[in-house]
This record gives sequence, structure tokens and C-alpha cells, in this order.
Amino acid sequence: MDRGDGNVTLTSGGLLMRPWREDDLPALLRAYADPAMRRWLATQVHGADGAARWLESRRTEWAAGTRFAFAVTESGREAGRDGGREAGRDGGREAGRDGEPLGNVVLKRPDPVSDCAEVGYWTTAQARGRGVASRALTALTDWAFTHFAEQGLRRLELLHQVDNEASCRVAERCGYPLARVIPALPPDYPLDGHVHVREAPATEEATLRRPERRRAEAAGTGGGRASGR
Repeated sequence: MDRGDGNVTLTSGGLLMRPWREDDLPALLRAYADPAMRRWLATQVHGADGAARWLESRRTEWAAGTRFAFAVTESGREAGRDGGREAGRDGGREAGRDGEPLGNVVLKRPDPVSDCAEVGYWTTAQARGRGVASRALTALTDWAFTHFAEQGLRRLELLHQVDNEASCRVAERCGYPLARVIPALPPDYPLDGHVHVREAPATEEATLRRPERRRAEAAGTGGGRASGR
């Protein structure tokens, strides 16, 4: 099992993605107060105690190497703390207040020997319509296929409720075409779900080793049957 590097950061188009930390608690509560988050996400956060438990779960999962959740921030002020990476403005906007999260992207890999893992995301109300989800998901995807290549990661799946058309567009824009529809499972999943799949970049070695396998942004993806965002 790869426990990963708890200090890893990713950058993409003016965004910096880093592990969640304790001082993100107020921003997390503000994010989950959004009606769109309550509509689309299976897991909800209520009150300071709930936010603290959410943050502790993210730290525990990262240490265990089963789930890697990144807070998505604008990189301007974060750059000063992280060796000067990508300082400046994003799309003409000032960097967020002290690196306040604009969203979350996550890689879920509970089975370290599986060639498949799940990705997901959510974005705050002020981040939507700015390409934040697409940029963050692309960076996460590249990192996942690079970081876990030697462990055999070959496929990433993204799941969302069938009526979440904006998440469908984000998935397809990031190279995750629709692969199949899964049936509803009430009461937690009252509607059918879409499964989008992206395969690892093809290499000569990988081809020899395995057979061929045949604009506004939503709050996020509802996720798989057993886990939320």
C-alpha cells in the first residue's frame, strides 16, 4: 500500500491543490451550507464537530493510502508558502483569502492491488463557471496515473447522478467518456447513475502487458455506492 506524501501539492492553470488542513474548517462549513452541495453530494457536513470529523477522516485516509483528498485553492498566496510556485492572478481575479478552498478533488483507492480507482470533486458556489473543476480534475488525473503507475493503476472512474448534466460535461471535457449507466439504489441513490471512465495513457510496455479495453459546472459528483465526497 502506498501511503503517499502528505505534503504533495499539484498545480494547474492558476490553481494549487494541497492536502486539507485544520484551519480549513470555517471554509468547509461555508462550502457545505450551499444548497447545491446538499443536493448533489451523498456525504454531508453539519456543524463544527462534523467538519472536524470530516477533516480528521481525510488525514487518516491519506495516511492509510486509501483516499487522497486535495483542497483546491487559487495559487497566488499559496505560492509564497510553497517555494514561489505559480504566483499571480487566476483569470483576472485576486488569489483567494489566505488560500481558502474553492473545492475538493479526491482519488479513492481502497484496494491497492486493483487496476481501477475512483475520482470525484466538488466546487464552492463562487468557483463555478470558471473552469475550476476541470483544471483540478485534470491535475488529479495526471498525478494519479503517474504516481500509481508502478502499482498497476490503469483506469479511473467518475460517478454522478444521471440528472447532473454539468458534471457530465466536466467529465467529458477531462477525457472521461460515459461508459455505462448503473441503476438507482433508493433511498440513498434515488436515480440512475453515470459511470465515466478514463484509461491510463497508452505506452508500448503497457500495451504488451495487458489486453485492449474496448459550461457551467455543478457542485460536484455524487460518488459511488459506498462512499461520498
